[in-house]
This record gives sequence, C-alpha cells and structure tokens, in this order.
Amino acid sequence: MIPLVSPELDRYLLELLPARDPVIAEMEAAARERDIPIVGPAVATLLATLAESIGARRVFELGSAIGYSTAFFARAVGPAGRVLYTDGSEKNAREATGYLERMGLRDRVDVKVGEAVQLLESTSGEFDVVFIDIDKDGYPRALEAAAPRVRPGGYLLADNVLWSGRVVDPSQKDASTEGIREFNRRLFARRDFKSVIVPLRDGVAIARKVPV
Repeated sequence: MIPLVSPELDRYLLELLPARDPVIAEMEAAARERDIPIVGPAVATLLATLAESIGARRVFELGSAIGYSTAFFARAVGPAGRVLYTDGSEKNAREATGYLERMGLRDRVDVKVGEAVQLLESTSGEFDVVFIDIDKDGYPRALEAAAPRVRPGGYLLADNVLWSGRVVDPSQKDASTEGIREFNRRLFARRDFKSVIVPLRDGVAIARKVPV
C-alpha cells in the first residue's frame, strides 16, 4: 500500500479544517469505531465546494452508507435542492435518516434502499452532480450509467480512485483493483468530460461534463 501523502501532511490538512458540528463529529466517531467507510472531512468539503461552485440543486449519490457525504451535499444544495441517497442496507438508511433529521437536512434528501446503479436507472432526469462510492468492482458499470445523466457543466465525482496505491501495483489483480483501473481508463478516455484525479485521501476523480 502506497500512502498518497505522509501522515504528517495528512494530519496537517485535517487540522486546517474548521471544527465540524456535533452530529458530523459523531458520525466520524462512529465510522472510526465500526469501520464504516466515509469520505472524511477533507474530501466531503471538496465535494460540497464543487457542488456549490455550479449552484447544484440535484445530486445523486451511488453509495451513501450512514449519510456522511449526503449531509455535506444536502447543505451545499440549499433548501430548494435535493440529494438522492442510495444504499443497499436498510440499517444504514435508518441510521443516515436519523443523522439527517438531527441536522435539519432530512427534507432535502430522498432516501432510496437498493442496488445503486439500478436506482439511478429507475430515476428520471439529469443531475448537477453524480457521486460514485460503491463497491469498487462496480465502478465501470456505474460510470456508464452515470455519465449520460450528468447535465452539461455538471460534475461526475468518484472516491477511492487511487485505491491506496494498488492501481500502480501490477501484482494486484483482484476485482476491486481492476474495477478502479478500468473506471479510470474509461473516464479519461471520454471526450465529453474533462477529468482529473486529486490525490486527496484515497484519490478523488473530478470530471466536469463539457458544456454543449
């Protein structure tokens, strides 16, 4: 495993961030204690900032877990916006709903339980932002489903695209690593998006759909 930045730099980046509100801090503690995958405060701040930068009002998350990134997106879209939460676990969805209610954000979020790509395919319309954070072997399929649904000028975002450095280790041939590699290849081959990977935390793909 290859660290993207030194532990000292990672700690420095996190210490620069303002203190989170008590519910967000509680979610972070739960994630640490129970090994729940969340994007963490630095990546969540990046996601929310990108959404705010284009005035996003409609966001679709593929893979939301306990709703950590959902909360940041919900704040970014404002009272008139909507975030579509998806997760395969009823338990995660109930926990996320509780957190969102306590933060006064529940009315901005549609909670959907099931397979994320199928839920995207069954939901109509375009989105300002689509965020991919599901099982990594499913990333290529998620890309093909999500790319046409991003409106021109909108963002397709994905977490874990450097996969702790496994993407550059030729000995790593498991389904998750191959899924991330294939996702990255396909994303950067698309001419309808301008794409970059930011080596923050575990690597964040930022792809903006070329305006028509």
